[in-house]
Amino acid sequence: MPWMKWLPWRFFVRRFATAHGFLDPLTLMARLQRFAEPSEVSEPIELLRAGAVFHARALINSKVIQHNLDWVWPYWIQRQFDPRDKSFIPRAFSITHCNLSHRNWTAIGIPDCDELPVIDPRGLLTPHYDGWSIDAWVIGDSGDELTPASLAYCEQHQELGNNVSVVTESALKGLKLRNRAHVEERQGKPCCVMDLTASCRDGGWLLVVLRPCNPEGVSFVHKVRLEESAKRWLIEDHPAVEFGQAVDKHLASDYRGGDIYLHLKDEHGRMSGECDVGMATAAAMFRVERHKPLKLDVSIPLGQDFQGSQPTKTWKDSLKGHCTLQVPDRDFQFLYDSAIRTLILHSPKDVYPGPYTYKRFWFRDAAFMIQSLLFAGLTKRAERALEQFPQRQKRDGFFHSQDGEWDSNGEALWILDLYCQMTNKPLKQDWCDPVLKGARWIIGKRLPQDGSPCAGLLPAGFSAEHLGPNDCYYWDDFWGVAGLHAAATICTREGIDDNAHRFNTAAGDFQRTIDNSLSQAQQKVGRAAMPASPNRRLDAGAIGSIAAGYPLQLYPPEDPRLTDLADFLIDNCFVNGGFFQDMIHSGINAYLTLHIAQVLLRAGDRRCLDLMRNVAQLASPTGQWPEAIHPHSLGGCMGDGQHAWAAAEWVAMQRNCFVREEQDALILISGLPPEWLKDTSAKKPILFGPAPTRFGVISMEITPGTTPKVSWKGEWHGKPPAIAINPLGFPPTLVGDGVHSVELKSP
Repeated sequence: MPWMKWLPWRFFVRRFATAHGFLDPLTLMARLQRFAEPSEVSEPIELLRAGAVFHARALINSKVIQHNLDWVWPYWIQRQFDPRDKSFIPRAFSITHCNLSHRNWTAIGIPDCDELPVIDPRGLLTPHYDGWSIDAWVIGDSGDELTPASLAYCEQHQELGNNVSVVTESALKGLKLRNRAHVEERQGKPCCVMDLTASCRDGGWLLVVLRPCNPEGVSFVHKVRLEESAKRWLIEDHPAVEFGQAVDKHLASDYRGGDIYLHLKDEHGRMSGECDVGMATAAAMFRVERHKPLKLDVSIPLGQDFQGSQPTKTWKDSLKGHCTLQVPDRDFQFLYDSAIRTLILHSPKDVYPGPYTYKRFWFRDAAFMIQSLLFAGLTKRAERALEQFPQRQKRDGFFHSQDGEWDSNGEALWILDLYCQMTNKPLKQDWCDPVLKGARWIIGKRLPQDGSPCAGLLPAGFSAEHLGPNDCYYWDDFWGVAGLHAAATICTREGIDDNAHRFNTAAGDFQRTIDNSLSQAQQKVGRAAMPASPNRRLDAGAIGSIAAGYPLQLYPPEDPRLTDLADFLIDNCFVNGGFFQDMIHSGINAYLTLHIAQVLLRAGDRRCLDLMRNVAQLASPTGQWPEAIHPHSLGGCMGDGQHAWAAAEWVAMQRNCFVREEQDALILISGLPPEWLKDTSAKKPILFGPAPTRFGVISMEITPGTTPKVSWKGEWHGKPPAIAINPLGFPPTLVGDGVHSVELKSP
């Protein structure tokens, strides 16, 4: 509000704080800002808001968990609060307690349904976004107790079949529990289902337990009541959980009474529980006879929120025509198939990079995810996501998802152009004006040519938050150049020649400015590798400059600025075979490791295979990667526990290993492990396709053996592109016109 500057509010804030013995907050903030470059936005309000919510819950965690360690808490708490565990984190002066060691969960759902229940590594089910959870325990008559969250080991895997489900199996001293969670449609609405199978060698009880917590910590429950039918829970007076058979015994407790776990031997049951603190717990108990397994269906209705035009769309419908993969490595195969389903689940209309912590929109994440939707042949899904872009553009042309992030316009324009090229469709009429305004915004946003280190670049901003404090990041500039090139290409195709010339000229000028800046940076750092910004030395933030090689291909594959940067990052910023981001994330990033692998792939460097294998090993048992991975616990330590951007990068990596564009040519099988090609005992061919490219759709078949054979079929948009076969471990082959198969020569 403009009138605020006329009020002496700074005086009153400073006077109030110092009078009560606090530091002057205005002086403190001013000093903090000196560590960053001056910027019009100190930090995006969207991230501040999300951070405030995150730490508000973490503050509640600090008031509840450490004083009640006799409760059965979620798996991450059991590990992180145990001083004998390698995941232990001292709490000491930390005023908030959050999950920093096992941020792992897996979403289940139906295509085009926005509701995404998540399951933690021990089967704890959180059916509603950021809500309470349901757990299952088995208690034996002998006194033995199977509470999966307390176990050091259990078996968990993802089933892909006709649905996406997560199966968790645990056992202890004659007690066994199988928990299969999935989402299905019942009576026209999505419903989350737990199929439980329990067995007790000497007889006992299966317990379905209401937990006032989830993978982030405390989630309040004030009221729970078992209906008279004994087959349904009312939570906060709303029908919430339905049981496949009547409950044999029911218990409830509140915060002052302690966890329901502490009342399992109570002789008298309670049909309801209320807690003014918000920590109500309950257990629905079902008798398990000796040597007779009990099967129980537990269902939780989800709010209907189908985003597609067909609410009854099945997984089979959603996967129809997608680019399939058949390779001999079972891990690579499963991770690809799982990643495809992750992309589908996280693109109900908008795309978002996670089912929980990151269930919101960023242009940055969207660009990479939509790229992989296009690579996977899921073009209608990609188109639907792109249709949401124009409404996020401000009047001045800024594609806005977060304040102070200047990469978004380049990303939006780049992915819009890629969609048009890969589908061979003209630009939609509704997209034309946003493209023109978006390109003009990039031109107008550049700093003046005043001789300063950042002259002509985009201004200092928050950018990708893992690069460091506000600065003039080359990441933003590379995306800006790519966006202008994309806008020029679109205008050329659409016959808007004046704007095509203007944007091409602007892109060239912008690129020259970046190159001049990089030349000065090279002198400063003493090598060819590109730092994160003109003001920085080489550090982990330089990962942002990898974008010039992947995905933007602004420089040739063997440009020393790219190859030396990859060498620097591998030599100085890798832990356990993956890129370790020191800034904020403080963990191993699967998706950024794959960015480096893509640069190595373009350069024909077989280290790309090592990086791929390392990333595969970092995946969870359900085939997921959190945004950042703890180097010791190997659980998630930052961001969403199921990072859809990471899944997108796995799809993109496999695709580019089979087929990738390089200028006006297609490069085939440049990233396949040589042992796959030379396998004389292979019983199946290696298959990939139908794979969309900028030139059309290609399907490939490789017959391994002493003399491997590569065959392909193309449905091209126009004239067939130049094709090169460039496998690792074999001499490259240039393919002539009309050739559709090649036998690889021995090296």
